[in-house]
Amino acid sequence: MGGSSDGIAERLYGYSEEEMGELSLARMAPIYEVPVVEAFLRDLHRGEIRRSETSERMLKDGTCVSVALRRTAIRDENGAVTGMVESARALEPRENDSPAEKQLRLLVEQMPVMLWTTDRQLRITSNWGSGFRLSKIGSGKLVGRTVPEFLRCEESGGGPVMRHFEALRGASSRFEYKRADRVLDIQVEPLRSFDGEIAGCMGVGLDVTERKRSEEQVLYQATHDALTGLANYREFAETLEREVRRADRSRNSFAVLLLDLDGLKQINDRSGHLAGNRALKRLANAMREHCRAIDVAARYGGDEFALVLIDADPAMAEQVAARIRACLHKEENEPPLGVSIGIASYPADGRTGQELLEAADQRLYTQKKETRKKALTAG
Repeated sequence: MGGSSDGIAERLYGYSEEEMGELSLARMAPIYEVPVVEAFLRDLHRGEIRRSETSERMLKDGTCVSVALRRTAIRDENGAVTGMVESARALEPRENDSPAEKQLRLLVEQMPVMLWTTDRQLRITSNWGSGFRLSKIGSGKLVGRTVPEFLRCEESGGGPVMRHFEALRGASSRFEYKRADRVLDIQVEPLRSFDGEIAGCMGVGLDVTERKRSEEQVLYQATHDALTGLANYREFAETLEREVRRADRSRNSFAVLLLDLDGLKQINDRSGHLAGNRALKRLANAMREHCRAIDVAARYGGDEFALVLIDADPAMAEQVAARIRACLHKEENEPPLGVSIGIASYPADGRTGQELLEAADQRLYTQKKETRKKALTAG
């Protein structure tokens, strides 16, 4: 690599004159300029030299600069080209770009995505796109960093790093990845030189955080009861069938509880439907408080609720039922609430979801009869 002796190279590139003498031209070029450099060097070996052109060079700090180049051939006594001296002048912002090049660069800088390229060591050689603004990363600011540093992931193992290594082997991939508090939809492709060789990777990341939140909200609304926040009947039924299949394979037991809030009609008649809604929420809260995160609590119908207790035997199911009753009994809110509960266990009471529901419903009906009978006797 040649340069002037007045320190221009040091001021422009950041390297000393001595360092410049040891650098190869390919090392000074960003990854996307390497194919152009390779073609130029092939021409040079044939004795051909491009005397002037515009290009980009990588500075010592990893950033890039657009330069106007002038080259002078070094010839032997026979006139054969043995080398060249390259001098460069930094261009203020892309002054020699054609209108089409300026438009393309403007478009890439404003695309609402994150674009990046890497070398074969997964070191970032360029980054573009307005999508980086959410992370306050400007164009070119990632140059010199590695993919793990950019995506904040492990250097080894699976995930984004593995997908980039797959791209180095010629494979394309698309995946979602959470970076900090943002969710990115990422596409990784091989980056090829003009001769078809894989020179690195090219990544495109689209911020889909708001879309994911909307999707999660829609899914939540489709699977949960609006009043109580518990799972709805559809989610409960799907969970029950899924647990039957799992228990059938694993030979584990589980339990189903059907719960019916006692006297809801009387509460609505005496105090109104708002009081009735508050009563339903109080039962839902008691269920949430006394079941585990792996269990599924659902509003089964108007005043009917259900619980699927994962990996639970009949004794555990009875304990959960007793705790829910005690929780409601200890409440100081008015009106006082009672609940009837029917329990069925897999496989003792059935091996299908329908059989378990019928067994639990029968026990619920029996308990409600006893509750009514006690109320009449007390009255």
